[in-house]
Amino acid sequence: MLAERHAGIKTLTLDSPASSNSLTALEVEALLEAVRESARDGTETLVFTAQGANFCSGFDLSDLERASDGELLARFVRIELLLQAVYLGPFDSVACAKGATYGAGADLFAACRSRLADPGARFLMPGLQFGVALGTRRFAALVGESAAFDLLASGQPYKADHAQRIGLATELVAEAQWRDRIQQRHETRKVRGEALAALALLTPSDTCAQDMQALVESASRPGLAERIRRHRDRVLKK
Repeated sequence: MLAERHAGIKTLTLDSPASSNSLTALEVEALLEAVRESARDGTETLVFTAQGANFCSGFDLSDLERASDGELLARFVRIELLLQAVYLGPFDSVACAKGATYGAGADLFAACRSRLADPGARFLMPGLQFGVALGTRRFAALVGESAAFDLLASGQPYKADHAQRIGLATELVAEAQWRDRIQQRHETRKVRGEALAALALLTPSDTCAQDMQALVESASRPGLAERIRRHRDRVLKK
């Protein structure tokens, strides 16, 4: 992960394009620490972007054959803590999606207040296909209960224009225009400093305790690693 700060805007860039910026345990910890630091250092706009063709392909599965159920559960819990830190952070937040925006990557996108999608972005939240409830309430709050149920139950990817129609993406903006759009949002905002931090804390619906409970109950069911392996194998066969 790369971090850059300029005039109140901090940009966190996922920088593992060879793996489509999948989230390793170390990457999650680095992001979580950066987000927590942003809550303390006066950051007013926190931006998530990525190098390469894809925003984030989700949970890193490179060590799945060696991982135990307990290890995987702990990693999901840390990802949920990251998502909660973003969602309830005392700052404006902007996510910039392109290419594959899957799994935990789509959840990170959904946790932000402004969500810019390049027209070529593709979205998928497959966690429930292997029995893990991650970010479900936040997704339903954005797109509505019926749309969330239908999309998650279908298990199918969808394009950026559909993401915008349902409210997951706030705008379709080509990647080349992201920086200008973010700068414009930052500069035209009238509320700043402590008032902005207060506003950021007052506006989201805090269901974090329920979200964590749903995640732990679903992911702690015995056989997590095997369920994920079976899902991965089904995807690879397609």
